[in-house]
Amino acid sequence: MIKKIYQYKLRTFINASHAIRWSDGKGAIHPHTWEVVLNIIPPVASTSEVVKFEDIELLVQNYLQKYAGQTLNDIAPFRTINPTLENFTDVLFDELTAALDVIHFQLVQLDLGESAKRFYSISLAD
Repeated sequence: MIKKIYQYKLRTFINASHAIRWSDGKGAIHPHTWEVVLNIIPPVASTSEVVKFEDIELLVQNYLQKYAGQTLNDIAPFRTINPTLENFTDVLFDELTAALDVIHFQLVQLDLGESAKRFYSISLAD
């Protein structure tokens, strides 16, 4: 029998700015339209279950709203953590994992893009 993993993929966008801190100072604040792609596993992994995408999308959008239109450097934890693509992805992975756990979904991979060509990805280890 073939072992299957059933996942949903959700894609959304947020507009937020950041300025990278370098060893010789801070770069200029610049905007991004961040592309957020989540791979999630439903509580019951089956093709017969019906999932209301709107509920999951609303939960994710409500969570991401705190970053929308903001400069990441001005928001915790990025007042102290450098708001790089890698660090932003790491923070979002942990926080979205906790948010999705409330509805018993598991985040297995998060891809975050700061442009159409630049993405960083974090996934659960086996």
